[in-house]
Amino acid sequence: MSLRAESNAAASTLKKIAADMSNIIESLDTRELHFDGEEVDSEVLNDPKCAVCIPFSAIYHTCGFKEPGIQAYLTGCPVRVRVLEVERFTSTKKVPSPNVYTIELTHGEFTWHVKRKFKHFQEFHRELLRYKAFVRIPIPTRSYPDAKNPLSHNGFFSSPHSCPRRPGSPVAGGLATALSITLRQGSMKQLEDYLTKILKMPMYRNYHGTMEFIGVSQLSFIHDLGPKGIEGLIMKRSGGHRIPGLNCCGQGRMCYRWSKRWLVVKDSFLMYMKPDSGAIAFVLLVDKEFNIKIGQKETETKYGLQIDNLSRSLILKCNSYRHAQWWRQGIDEFIRKHGKDFLTEHRFGSYAAVQENTLAKWYVNAKWYFEDVANAMEAAKEEIFITDWWLSPEIFMKRPVVEGNRWRLDCILKRKAQQGVRIFVMLYKEVELALGINSEYSKRTLMHLHPNIKVMRHPDHVSSSVYLWAHHEKLVIVDQSVAFVGGIDLAYGRWDDDEHRLTDVGSVKRMAAVKSVSTTNLASVAESSECVPLQSQALSPESHSFQRNADDAPDTSKMKGVGKPKKFSRFSIYKHLHKHGMHHADSVSSIDSESSYCNPTRSQSNIIQSLKPHLKMFHHHRESKQGLAEPQEDKGSIRSLKTGVGELLGETRFWHGKDYCNFVFKDWVQLDKPFADFIDRYTTPRMPWHDISSVVHGKAARDVARHFIQRWNFTKIMKPKYRSLSYPFLLPKSQQTATELKYQVPEAVHATVQVIRSAADWSAGIKYHEESIHNAYISVIENSKHYIYIENQFFISCADDKVVWNKIGDAIAQRILKAHRENKRFRVYVVIPLLPGFEGDISTGGGNALQAIMHFNYRTMCRGENSILGQLKAEVGDKWINYISFCGLRTYAELEGRLVTELIYVHSKLLIADDNTVIIGSANINDRSMLGKRDSEMAIIVQDTETIPSVMDGEDYSAGKFAQSLRLRCFRVVLGGSDLSPEHQDPVCDKFFKEVWISTAARNATIFDKVFRCLPSDQVNNLTQLRDFINKPKLANDDPAKAAEELKKIRGFLVQFPFRFLEEEYLLPSVGTKESMVPMEVWT
Repeated sequence: MSLRAESNAAASTLKKIAADMSNIIESLDTRELHFDGEEVDSEVLNDPKCAVCIPFSAIYHTCGFKEPGIQAYLTGCPVRVRVLEVERFTSTKKVPSPNVYTIELTHGEFTWHVKRKFKHFQEFHRELLRYKAFVRIPIPTRSYPDAKNPLSHNGFFSSPHSCPRRPGSPVAGGLATALSITLRQGSMKQLEDYLTKILKMPMYRNYHGTMEFIGVSQLSFIHDLGPKGIEGLIMKRSGGHRIPGLNCCGQGRMCYRWSKRWLVVKDSFLMYMKPDSGAIAFVLLVDKEFNIKIGQKETETKYGLQIDNLSRSLILKCNSYRHAQWWRQGIDEFIRKHGKDFLTEHRFGSYAAVQENTLAKWYVNAKWYFEDVANAMEAAKEEIFITDWWLSPEIFMKRPVVEGNRWRLDCILKRKAQQGVRIFVMLYKEVELALGINSEYSKRTLMHLHPNIKVMRHPDHVSSSVYLWAHHEKLVIVDQSVAFVGGIDLAYGRWDDDEHRLTDVGSVKRMAAVKSVSTTNLASVAESSECVPLQSQALSPESHSFQRNADDAPDTSKMKGVGKPKKFSRFSIYKHLHKHGMHHADSVSSIDSESSYCNPTRSQSNIIQSLKPHLKMFHHHRESKQGLAEPQEDKGSIRSLKTGVGELLGETRFWHGKDYCNFVFKDWVQLDKPFADFIDRYTTPRMPWHDISSVVHGKAARDVARHFIQRWNFTKIMKPKYRSLSYPFLLPKSQQTATELKYQVPEAVHATVQVIRSAADWSAGIKYHEESIHNAYISVIENSKHYIYIENQFFISCADDKVVWNKIGDAIAQRILKAHRENKRFRVYVVIPLLPGFEGDISTGGGNALQAIMHFNYRTMCRGENSILGQLKAEVGDKWINYISFCGLRTYAELEGRLVTELIYVHSKLLIADDNTVIIGSANINDRSMLGKRDSEMAIIVQDTETIPSVMDGEDYSAGKFAQSLRLRCFRVVLGGSDLSPEHQDPVCDKFFKEVWISTAARNATIFDKVFRCLPSDQVNNLTQLRDFINKPKLANDDPAKAAEELKKIRGFLVQFPFRFLEEEYLLPSVGTKESMVPMEVWT
């Protein structure tokens, strides 16, 4: 084509564009939209430096699009308009106006684009005129001079009833002018001014037709939802969810219905809203399967648009093929620009990306974990997410209790709900015949506190056909910015500290001084109760039978136990408390009854500071020759409690009611009576609880919240009872605002963090299951260079591809064999419970469930050719002892003059490698947790970026701050000593492994066996030996003084794991028992 021909073609195109522009300008006149006395909005006359942000909580207060008073815009911030380009589309059909105008709008930090045709401007202008007439404002025809030349004024005007003409050829002699207008930047200014003036008029700016024209909704400008994507009305087709067991309709079109919805695109999700109510009707998360298709062949819909992810295939219907193309292109470009991290495959197959420079902190045992969780919840401004395998509403988060019920979990949640914080709780719905955790009671209790607290239970066993698997995550997420992840449920029995006390007697006698304070003086110093306790729970008949005076408690200053009760010089603590308007916070009348009030305005530190001056110094009484204190009937027994803020004196209980437990001795009963004891604490020691958890901030916390949101929204869709508007869909906050932390847990360190999980179709509604925790464990073990430290509730592994499938045990064995072949030191430390956590009398062999878990634990460790020791012995013989150690934890105390012992239940889910890599979560080492298709789990893998000088295998080493400090704390707890013990620094050298770790475990186990004849024991290989073993006398009974001397040699809690216990017995359930009818997958 010649240059002249090209020039003529370009000129022809420009003529048509110029004609369209001329007609638009001639027909759009803002003057006919004015009325007498109207002023432009003063809020947008000036552009303030900082506009007022719309709070994230606005997502829970949406209303119908046509409702008056909608607050969609940022206060004090104008909407700026720019027309960027004009595109002319050709078609085989004769189209009146083929031009499409791309308009850029900016409002505060938000910038977005809309595309509109000439006819859209015409329709919009007419709608504004109709709207003006509808509100009964006369159309002004005489207020403004007639306009003969549409370009003679800054604004536009024409006959008020004129209708814009369709684009046509320009009049003779107008070509030069039209080309000039089109080619100059100023020609676009006329259209920009029109929209700008409309958006300055409050009446029109807030009109739903205007918001629809510029693509704005109530959720467009919420800062924490991230940048604004395209929005608009569209038709959507029902169905497409991937819900197990509910796909009976197949692809039959008769099952579908079409509905008009407002579609919103954000950086990590899409959602649509119902225009009539403004309710969020669905949320589609962006993930690695996110994909967009158009065309009738792909979508089975004319002008269809199909959006897929792991959870749904969403079908949308557009007005034209070009309209569908515009939606596809707009969504695709926006997501790839702002949400690319969600589209890619991540390490270990996780749904979450690796997040660098993340603040993280670990917790050993629940004392400090509960306190930090309580403080974080207290700082919540918008949302609290909680999901647990079990949740007990009445547990105390801070102990000892010095502020009444202020820090009781249900009271915290009620207080925050009253402040406007939205609280969402997901609980595992148990099979009631198999478990007695009574999640229905927990749900009912929480839901009755406040309407802002919503609780879901899942799964419904019959409708979902899920009977065997559980939701096992333990998460607390505050404002999607701070996320607690680990193995600690907010439930009975979990609170413990590094002392792992066995007893908690305290005083349950109602003393006169206490009664006087709690009934009279308390009313004058305390406000009304924040949380109404349950009726008749102060002292049940069951707990009345346990009433004793702690004056009779003997001195065990050299023994382990609950608070190590000692005899002190008597002082009048109650007199001082009464004088200064305080009550004894740990008396029964002040905690476990309806008189339990506290002043919410007083902080814990203030109360403790006010108590200190009234707590007199005390002196220890001399011990008797037997190491036990002589009973003194006339003296009051005041226990010394070491707390995080100093030392308090008083008769204190740490575990109230159902919180005092020993679930191997007796499982929980009557959970609807939380403050009634179900175990006689004067005869039965509690079972200490050893656990690990963590907290992460920022982007990693967003990833944890995203998992919760995915599960919540899936459950809402799946269960009809949750489809009402009272259970809202949850929205994930943007990763772009994740670093704007409003609250930070103290003492957190920077590290690289990735969130990993086990999830499947039944638990999260996803197409493919995820087992990134399993993959991470295998990877860390295979790539470790010096040592592996494991604490776990179960140890069921070593795949045989028949019953057990996870390969963690095999990876450990292969890593040890690699070290042996290379002649390098490598250590593996494994700490697990001495007995599984099932009710059963071990002296008679335990129950069938307990023995079944024992079978698979032993099969993994030492029994059979597939076990770890079986694989090692085949190549290295007895040298395996140089590489791996299996241990448990045990402690002792004195209870009512008797020496008692109990195992410490290890509930941790922890792996540390090389002092630089840590995995903490809820996943046990078994198939249930690791395979992804079974229990749902959540964990984090932390890799240190901050290092400190250390020693590894006798050489200088740069250890990670997070990993090494956690290992040292674990070593201090189980071995005794301090975090700075020099012998603990090098976990690989022979001196530590053999002379400290193995030697301590062996010595402790020997002493416990000598004093208590503990079970499990290597001396018991079958049930016959078991009967003989338990009938032999114990040193603790025959000679308590000598036993006490022996127990002084105990160091820490570490004991060797007995490999030979009941090795001659078949431990799987016998045929005919109810446990034998349960599928084998339940135990593995």
